[in-house]
Amino acid sequence: MNPIRSVCVYCGSSAGRDPHYVESGRRLGRDMAEAGMRLVYGGGTRGIMGAVSDGVVAGGGQVTGIIPRFLIDMEATERELKRLDELVVTEDMHERKHLMFQRSDAFVALPGGIGTLEELVEIMTWSQLGRHAKPIVIANVGGFWDPLARLFDHMRDEGFIHSAHQVQPIVIDDVADIVPRLAALQLPEADEGRAEIIERL
Repeated sequence: MNPIRSVCVYCGSSAGRDPHYVESGRRLGRDMAEAGMRLVYGGGTRGIMGAVSDGVVAGGGQVTGIIPRFLIDMEATERELKRLDELVVTEDMHERKHLMFQRSDAFVALPGGIGTLEELVEIMTWSQLGRHAKPIVIANVGGFWDPLARLFDHMRDEGFIHSAHQVQPIVIDDVADIVPRLAALQLPEADEGRAEIIERL
């Protein structure tokens, strides 16, 4: 069994309307740095994305940003990106998501928009299909993800989710509880077969 050393954080490149979203991102980043967990994220330096990376950097932690070339000017500047320990520039979103998966031991979804939702649902889908067993945390800051939970319940009630036991995200309301929960988890030994299948998805 292996400890969780790197965490992929999905979140908005905007700040949102509630200041608590950005505060939660910064707190998560600080907690990760203190626990020695590397941040793997989309590379942006604005919004909640920027707050998470700011928190990690301020805490002396390690940051890997993975960003498609076409998004650099929209979500960050080259000068801002230089503060990251590692910057990986990809040719497209597909390559970005694969690298984020490969580099991460666990996943956390903070509030965000369509892109954040897409990333969360995709990593949950891979789990439901039995392609990975990495922990997935939904940071339900201020009840942000409650509407999604209701949608999942509706899908299940209507008979469209048949293997819910394959994906059981950890829903945490208080961001301060995320890192302690992850630190208490142990990852199973790497499954080469699963990794190969994910590579082909």
